[in-house]
Amino acid sequence: MNKAIIILCCSIVCFLQSAAQTITPQQYIEEYKDIAISEMKRMGVPAAITLAQGLLESQSGNSDLVKESNNHFGIKCKSTWTAETVSHDDDKPGECFRKYKTADDSYRDHSDFLRGSARYSSLFQLNPTDYKDWAYGLRKAGYATNPSYPEILIKSIEKYNLEQYTLDGLNEVPQFVAEKNQIDPEDSLSTLFADSSLTAPINLTINGLKVLLVPKGTSLLAIATQSHIGLEKLLSINELNKDGLLTRNQFIFLEKKKKEGKDEFCIAQANESMHDIAQKNGILLQSLCDYNHLSSGDFIAVGTKIFLKPVNGEGPIQSAKGSTPKIESSK
Repeated sequence: MNKAIIILCCSIVCFLQSAAQTITPQQYIEEYKDIAISEMKRMGVPAAITLAQGLLESQSGNSDLVKESNNHFGIKCKSTWTAETVSHDDDKPGECFRKYKTADDSYRDHSDFLRGSARYSSLFQLNPTDYKDWAYGLRKAGYATNPSYPEILIKSIEKYNLEQYTLDGLNEVPQFVAEKNQIDPEDSLSTLFADSSLTAPINLTINGLKVLLVPKGTSLLAIATQSHIGLEKLLSINELNKDGLLTRNQFIFLEKKKKEGKDEFCIAQANESMHDIAQKNGILLQSLCDYNHLSSGDFIAVGTKIFLKPVNGEGPIQSAKGSTPKIESSK
């Protein structure tokens, strides 16, 4: 009888301890409101939006991802992330997520992630107090795949009166200057080729490789000289046939591309060639063609799913030479 009572008491204690470890939304807000306000003053992301995203993405600080990595916003690694990572199941099993030493680091990186990406630049032209426009703007820019994402953020902001924290930092929000935005290659590659404002090479990392985004009119010889690489080697690395001035913005790799891309596939954009796709993803052109049963000169329709690595040994089936290849649709 005494043994049963002891076991029961231990079970109750364990249950209470487990319950005590669960953070309520109100506790989460109280814990992180100051850093949200501080980040608003530093980078301009409204504190109400930051807190609402934190509540949702971290399950009020109770998610496994937060416990494993202090990642409060579900930000994935991307090729530009070089610090610690963790593997976590999300849209696909075992996806790569960023790992932070502290929650404050996660909040800072969240601000930098939004402010430093061309994809989200339009958000910083909105009124910081217009949390509804910000919520819908995040969804439109592709921050989340959940179609109800804006409504969830808005509901949290109104339920917990998060707008008060935006108002606390409103007078110290920095002015947004578009040209200071950094370019995130994975967020804006489809527009970089046509970016007429680009005037100097930008250092990037694609598929773990060093690459320059070089503006139209640049001499490849100049790039080779400045990068201390022989011209012939530079041409070979980038699978180019001749030297000269670039006729459009282009990615120029400084080290040999890989046989596989970082992702399983990508979606072809307007007027993209197989070489364009190979350069955007840091993959050898011949490997890309092999995975998709295509030739480098084949026509690629907008919206085509292009495999960046072998998929069960199969790829889209190419039609007869000279006709439009039959490629698996992304829709």
